[in-house]
Amino acid sequence: MSMITEIGRGLSGLEQLRAFIASGQRPGIGDSLDFDLVEVAEGFAAFEGMPGAHAYNPMGIVHGGYFATLLDSACGCAVHSRLSAEQAYTSLELKVAFHKAMTRDTGRVRAEGRVRSIGRRVAFAEASLIDGEGRLYGSATSTLLVFDR
Repeated sequence: MSMITEIGRGLSGLEQLRAFIASGQRPGIGDSLDFDLVEVAEGFAAFEGMPGAHAYNPMGIVHGGYFATLLDSACGCAVHSRLSAEQAYTSLELKVAFHKAMTRDTGRVRAEGRVRSIGRRVAFAEASLIDGEGRLYGSATSTLLVFDR
């Protein structure tokens, strides 16, 4: 499923993300890991998810890939919200820090991403992963390539 071809052709990045939220759709990774894009603004994106046994590693805690996926999604969509209809992006680098272990008892978590700077070819974003009480579970910085479609 491509957000661009199904609901966003000709819209700015922010308009595409708003249309995507309004559609109630999820990308495949959202179904697999049980998370949704819930809020966007210019230079900002937030995802929420419910960690559970589906995201556990063999040690019985949430796998680092779950953290990284939510943080990468938040950074990427924050940048996407700043793009024109003719632009796209891809992640070049993601650096994740794990601050606290997560289990299904953690409850709903939220990854908030913000653009730190954006140029013609490169963008920099950061994100935090917190629980409902505001406790920090993970953080990330990301470098993203911006290009014309």
